[in-house]
Amino acid sequence: MSDDILTLDKLESHLWESANILRGSIDSADYKNYIFGMLFLKRINDVFVEERERVKEEDGEQFVDNPVFYDFYVPERARWEHLASIKQDIGAALNKAFEELEEENEMLEGVLVNIDFNDKERLPDHVLDELIQHFSTYTLSNEKLEDPDILGTAYEYLIKQFADDAGKKGGEFYTPQEVVKLLVEILDPQPGMRVHDPCCGSGGMLVYSADHLKENGFDTSRITLYGQERNLNTWAICKMNMLLHGHYDAEIAKGDTMRDPEFTTGGDLEQFDIVLANPMWNQKRWSKEYIQDSEPYGRMKYGYPPKNKGDWAWIQHMLASTNQEGRLGIVLDNGALFRSRSEGKIRKKVLQDDLIEAVIALPSNLFANTSSPGCILVFNKDKPKERKDKVLFIYAEEDYEELSNQNRLREEDLEKVLDAYHNFEDVEKYCRVADMEEIERNDFNLNVPRYVDTTEPEEPVDIDEVLDDLEQLEAEYEEIENELEGYLSELGYDG
Repeated sequence: MSDDILTLDKLESHLWESANILRGSIDSADYKNYIFGMLFLKRINDVFVEERERVKEEDGEQFVDNPVFYDFYVPERARWEHLASIKQDIGAALNKAFEELEEENEMLEGVLVNIDFNDKERLPDHVLDELIQHFSTYTLSNEKLEDPDILGTAYEYLIKQFADDAGKKGGEFYTPQEVVKLLVEILDPQPGMRVHDPCCGSGGMLVYSADHLKENGFDTSRITLYGQERNLNTWAICKMNMLLHGHYDAEIAKGDTMRDPEFTTGGDLEQFDIVLANPMWNQKRWSKEYIQDSEPYGRMKYGYPPKNKGDWAWIQHMLASTNQEGRLGIVLDNGALFRSRSEGKIRKKVLQDDLIEAVIALPSNLFANTSSPGCILVFNKDKPKERKDKVLFIYAEEDYEELSNQNRLREEDLEKVLDAYHNFEDVEKYCRVADMEEIERNDFNLNVPRYVDTTEPEEPVDIDEVLDDLEQLEAEYEEIENELEGYLSELGYDG
């Protein structure tokens, strides 16, 4: 085991190498479940060992096995030293370790038992032994990390790597970090706020909302995080992500937000200061029939979107979850900006209620699971006077860095959008403020190029130069024609 202080670069390389151990054994889209579980187990074990020494020194030997002295108590069969000594039926031992960890720690209930290591056809003992020995290389206690925060940072790195490596299937729950940062910076969470992501995936938007406070000099404990996720494996990853970032109070619920929203009080949806999300775009089967028949919360105030496109259902759920001074931001497919029929009617009513503050057109190929450009819609239930009955349109499609597999927003691209949002004024070829009368004339279509002139001016035509070129072409044509007639005459074709 290395006694070196673990840097972020070393940790990221170490974690990615663990994926190479699994290559060929399981599908790349499934790597995350096993590696995140192993990483989490090693982390809480090493912190427990570190805290155990402290308890022994400060409180005495008789208290070292008292669970009340630990954030997470690790029972003997779940301790790394025990697991690393097992050479047969390793998968069964890991499953039992996770089971006992959950029994001892209420905060972990349901998080780890979803990961099944006991599948010898896919994960034979020699693969699991190699994985355990690999994770034994470094100690993940606080004193051995360059900074305790690097564990959360490396975790986010790993989520991105898995999304890139597994393509569409692995990228379902991943929003590029730069898009997350842009959305959070626009919404600007403040101390004391309650932030909610109703389809939180691995929790990146919630994590960055807390990081935003830290970057502005506030304690991250002064923000409360709430999320809900339908996919059980992804929910478990989100819970681990929160815990590895130290957000022990984050409330991450399991379940289908559309059919069964978990954050309710007295039969009504809970209200949040900020709601943000990147839901599945154009979601099919978003439970329209169920909500029409059984909806107890009145979320579809502006109408029902088509059953095969849930974008405006998510928007309305988020609006219904936002308090009267609150704001929300959502990442969507561009079609939500201009599709007609039922979506057009909903969009019209939302605009007439003056809830939309900004529309941001993003570059194409930013996301792992689609090359579509996408957009960000920003809603504000308490617009300042100077922004009332107006919408800011930002054309950010041309500002990005082109990478080998996909595009990326650079820091200067983010700053450009943020400056435009905060200044809320026209910038030629980039952004424009449109009033509601103009939007109504456009039939409440929010497609950004309708409002921001993105066409390049045509170069002026020099008539004299064109005439000179034409005369030259005519002379060349006459010369060629004479030459051709000469050849024909030599061949006896004089007609």
